[in-house]
Amino acid sequence: MVVIKACVFFFLVLEVTSLLGSLRQDTEHSLWSMWSPWSKCSAACGHPGVQTRTRTCLAETVSLCNDATEEGRLCMEQACSACDLTCPMGQVNADCDACMCQDFVLYGVVSLPGGAPASGATVYILTKTPKLLTQTDSSGRFRVPGLCPDGKSILKITKTKFAPIRLTMPKTRLKAATIKAEFMRAETPYIVMNPKAKARRAGQSVSLCCKATGKPKPDKYLWYHNSTLLDPSLYKHESKLVLRNLQRDQAGEYFCKARSDTGAAKSHVARLTVIAPDETPCNPTPESYLIQLPHDCFQNATNSFYYDVGRCPVKTCAGQQDNGIRCQDAVENCCGISKTEEREIQCSGYTLPTKVAMECSCQRCTETQSIVRGRVSASDNGEPMRFGHVYMGNSRVSMTGYKGTFTLHVPQDTERLVLTFVDRLQKFVNTTKVLPFNKKGSAVFHEIKMLRRKEPITLEAMETNIIPLGDVAGEDPVAELEIPSKSFYRQNGEPYTGKVKASVTFLDPRNISTATAAQSDLNFINDEGDTFPLRTYGMFSVDFTDEATSESLNVGKVKVHLDSTQVKMPEHLPMMKLWSLNPGTGLWEEEGDFKFESQRRNRREDRTFLVGNMEIRERRLFNLDVPESRRCFIKVRAYRSERFLPSEQMQGVVVSVINLEPRTGFSSNPRAWGRFDSVITGPNGACLPAFCDDQSPDAYSAYVLASLAGDELEAVESFPKFNPNAIGVPQPYLNKLKYRRTDHEDPQAKKTAFQISMAKPRPNSAEESNGPIYAFENLQACEEAPPSAAHFRFYQIEGDRYDYNTVPFNEDDPMSWTEDYLAWWPKPMEFRACYIKVKIMGPLEVNVRSRNMGGTHRQTVGKLYGIRDVKSTRDRDQPNVSAACLEFKCSGMLYDQDRVDRTLVKVIPQGSCHRVSVNSMLHEYLVNHLPLAVNDNTTEYTMLAPLDPLGHNYGIYTVTDQDPRTAKEIALGRCFDGTSDGSSRVMKSNVGVALTFNCVERQVGRQSAFQYLQSTPARPSPASTVRGRAPSRRQRSSQGGQRWRRGAASLRFSGVAQQPLSN
Repeated sequence: MVVIKACVFFFLVLEVTSLLGSLRQDTEHSLWSMWSPWSKCSAACGHPGVQTRTRTCLAETVSLCNDATEEGRLCMEQACSACDLTCPMGQVNADCDACMCQDFVLYGVVSLPGGAPASGATVYILTKTPKLLTQTDSSGRFRVPGLCPDGKSILKITKTKFAPIRLTMPKTRLKAATIKAEFMRAETPYIVMNPKAKARRAGQSVSLCCKATGKPKPDKYLWYHNSTLLDPSLYKHESKLVLRNLQRDQAGEYFCKARSDTGAAKSHVARLTVIAPDETPCNPTPESYLIQLPHDCFQNATNSFYYDVGRCPVKTCAGQQDNGIRCQDAVENCCGISKTEEREIQCSGYTLPTKVAMECSCQRCTETQSIVRGRVSASDNGEPMRFGHVYMGNSRVSMTGYKGTFTLHVPQDTERLVLTFVDRLQKFVNTTKVLPFNKKGSAVFHEIKMLRRKEPITLEAMETNIIPLGDVAGEDPVAELEIPSKSFYRQNGEPYTGKVKASVTFLDPRNISTATAAQSDLNFINDEGDTFPLRTYGMFSVDFTDEATSESLNVGKVKVHLDSTQVKMPEHLPMMKLWSLNPGTGLWEEEGDFKFESQRRNRREDRTFLVGNMEIRERRLFNLDVPESRRCFIKVRAYRSERFLPSEQMQGVVVSVINLEPRTGFSSNPRAWGRFDSVITGPNGACLPAFCDDQSPDAYSAYVLASLAGDELEAVESFPKFNPNAIGVPQPYLNKLKYRRTDHEDPQAKKTAFQISMAKPRPNSAEESNGPIYAFENLQACEEAPPSAAHFRFYQIEGDRYDYNTVPFNEDDPMSWTEDYLAWWPKPMEFRACYIKVKIMGPLEVNVRSRNMGGTHRQTVGKLYGIRDVKSTRDRDQPNVSAACLEFKCSGMLYDQDRVDRTLVKVIPQGSCHRVSVNSMLHEYLVNHLPLAVNDNTTEYTMLAPLDPLGHNYGIYTVTDQDPRTAKEIALGRCFDGTSDGSSRVMKSNVGVALTFNCVERQVGRQSAFQYLQSTPARPSPASTVRGRAPSRRQRSSQGGQRWRRGAASLRFSGVAQQPLSN
């Protein structure tokens, strides 16, 4: 019978061999790796089996490897015996899985972090299956007789909430040995490298990589394609997934899951695009993109002030790649503009050149740098955290200044930015924040609010101490901390019996002003690796120290008594848990459950309490939270004006939401907040996570606000005008959501936020299926929703400034930069902003324009870079005086870094103005740095812009930064202040001035340019726009606005002066 089975098995082996192809060795061929060692025989003892070995194709194209990747051979295991385990010392045990030495005793001492004894820890010996040996006693000790000190056997010690300890048996000839071990707190896996989006052609190869940390370190990785698990035996992947000879059906979404003994974590989803070998990687036809024209450039043909210049949407494309298979491509390719066409736009008295995108192609992505800036201050009175430290993990990455400001360059490959702000003066509670940032580059500004540290009190370590949590006037505490006597101990585990200096700071969600001071982003990872949100009922930070030496103390057996009457949602009571914050990951990890107290704490107590147990060791920030699965997304967009044009959407706006729990019957009067979230707007707006309910629309409400560079944007009004078209949400869904701007009932309140009821959309309701609220599982629909879909809106108040670039560039998106000699910003990673201060003597504010042309470079001479308009700002202290900080294009190298261009700048005030003086130091500099521009027209001023960053003494303000908006903001603040290192939002017209003009008053009835713009109502853009056409204004002013009195000046180079200009 055995012979028959062997023959059948041999036949099967031959069949497999024939399918695999030739099994000859080819180790000398450069296309192949070395053969792996033969595998273990597949059959049990005494039976024939098969052994296999494999090798890997090293070529980029698998078709070059024609031979077999696997081969096999017959094998026969040794004869079966009662036990095949061999012991170098001692005897085999009855189970034939370990060696036993009856005369040896192993002693062990196990401690917790800091030295306290680890009681109740379980000790195993690792055999074919882990075998329980013993548990540690109350002092953390254990005794195991009979093991062999062979230096090979592995022990495993486990305890809840701690990472398992693996120890090797000591090797000794003695009759006893002692081992010591200390637990580390268990940490669930945390993804530190996510797979990246990639694009390939069919037949090429790609690698997707994932990496996770944790305690213990994750030891297993699983990969999923379109949510389907990939067979590990087929793909032979670990943290790196390699796909060769790609086919079209392998395109889609990929993510990995990392596992360890403490849990799992899922990576972000990466999209793999696979196109045919002859397919065009990018759509060659640009999409519509409207730019606003100057106020004196109305287009009769389109009845508008807009022009369509087109753009190529930036996305990953399948470009040229080398033969390496890497986690990150050596060259990243993006769709971008490959061909432009120069056009001339007819304006009032002059021609405006522009470059229109004509063709898109796959090319190397523009290099960008992500920057996070912010201001750190107290949540109660705005006091800045001066000279505090900013940590990323264990590394200090920045420091706050005197005004609490900080700047941080986000490291490459960062997916989740977790920062901890530490106050060296100990005024504020150390705060961990998860800050969203723009992964495509540019700077994002965050306001960081910190809780003021509670004044310390003195406790007696030998007595029971009760500390209330919550101090809202007229309200009972949310909870209480009960610290039994003799619970304090030192870091080395010794009991502490002296006086304790205690500071316990509670963040009370019943006070809505504390919402922005919430720690982290209130998320946790469940056992399957999915990220879920928490709804908080309060956070508390604890600090216990030895009163004499200030040594930090640990506390065991702490009880938390939670007043159940403070939980207004009854369904939350059985789900309430205690959580602690992992400052390295910004995630909350479970500490323990709450249970109803079996008896009242005193006879007069009518309230019912939940009690939870915890220990205070290395972590000092805790949370009373419930997991909340009722989630939705809110679609929000930010615009540059009230015209709400899709082309005027702003990126990099920080949109925040505070989840509110309304008081019964008063949905507009929230009782408490439960969660705080922030996201960054992209080219298609933002999707804000928020709690919602499909049964009760008023179960949760949301308070939404937006800011850009620290300045709040306005929401659309709800009273006295309630216009669904302006709000962006149609009826009747808008009424169900109960949209209210913050000034709805109080006209004196701010206009910078709105509140809605979070009514989850009904799946069968047509009017609720198109936004602005999306069910949690419909995140992709929210992110890809077109501008025509329902959404909520914020907008920027139109200032008295206007920018026009001949080569269009979106300052919110550095990746929109185009290589061109006429680009306003010649380098995409370095933005240099220049301003000149112009003083106006006259009773009215005046519009001032700078016209910027190539001056000395052979490729740009006489060609327009762009224009800038700004309205002068009246001096608060002086009548008939105003000043303007006017941007001009800096001189310097162009994009090819070949030679510099001295920009020819014309400064032209509007109206009847004439120049009365020029800053003497600026004039002297220009005279000494020839050529000198002609200035024979006293109604304007022309100069070849200085190459040097001069400063306030010259009336010139120059700032270089990796973000264009930041560079302009800093330079503008210095210009207003009239200094080279200060900043002000109040115009100081008598200091740091470059040019002075005397402007007479206009005739009665003549409008200024900005009055003309404000008096001309606008309407939304039509659904489709022809290239070169744009949305029209509802009507055109009969007066036509104030035109430039000088005919807008020629765009030609004005020549070189023979004589210096006299003041």
